[in-house]
Amino acid sequence: MIPLFHDFTDETVLVFGGGPVGARKARRFAREARAVVISPRFVDADFGDAERIRAAPTPDEVGEWLERHDPALVVAATDDRAVNDAIVDEANEHHVLVNRADRAGGREAGSVVVPATVDEPPVTVAIATGGTAPVLSKHLRKELEETLEGTGAMATVLGELRQELKARNVPEEHRQALVTEVVNTPEIWTALRSGTANSRQVIEDVLDSEQPPAGESP
Repeated sequence: MIPLFHDFTDETVLVFGGGPVGARKARRFAREARAVVISPRFVDADFGDAERIRAAPTPDEVGEWLERHDPALVVAATDDRAVNDAIVDEANEHHVLVNRADRAGGREAGSVVVPATVDEPPVTVAIATGGTAPVLSKHLRKELEETLEGTGAMATVLGELRQELKARNVPEEHRQALVTEVVNTPEIWTALRSGTANSRQVIEDVLDSEQPPAGESP
């Protein structure tokens, strides 16, 4: 299995199942996509910003729901194996990504696994154990939350710094050396994590260090 990232902005994610698993999936995808949950009942109070439709599709009716909503991803999270089987079959028939939530291992080829993630925007780290040990994924996520503190700010610094150095026609090799030096400087990491310096300050300090001393030509 090869991990990929997928941008669901302006896409629809169709979730079948209104239980705790369906609610968790809906909350996750509703942060970026238009999430629609289909279920005869909703046992969890929190579905985020997902739209909820009260219905109980039979296996023969699943395809109609896919055609109606044209999703980029379908989640099979019902407690009915026959319905989940139909969801996977119809998703494959319609060439739509599918995440089967009732099966930890032995997934069909082409299925999607939704991993545990640690977000430090714009940095995202995904963790998966192949369905063998979800509790380990949760443990690693907690460990990484502390380790990754400040990486979002550092990514912002590096991205903006690269653009400004490029705009100043700094040679590529030297740009790379400066960016590498920044990411390997413990004091900068400490400043970003503690809030004693912001991204703009770090960038200005690096750019100032590139200015020739007064009276000298560049």
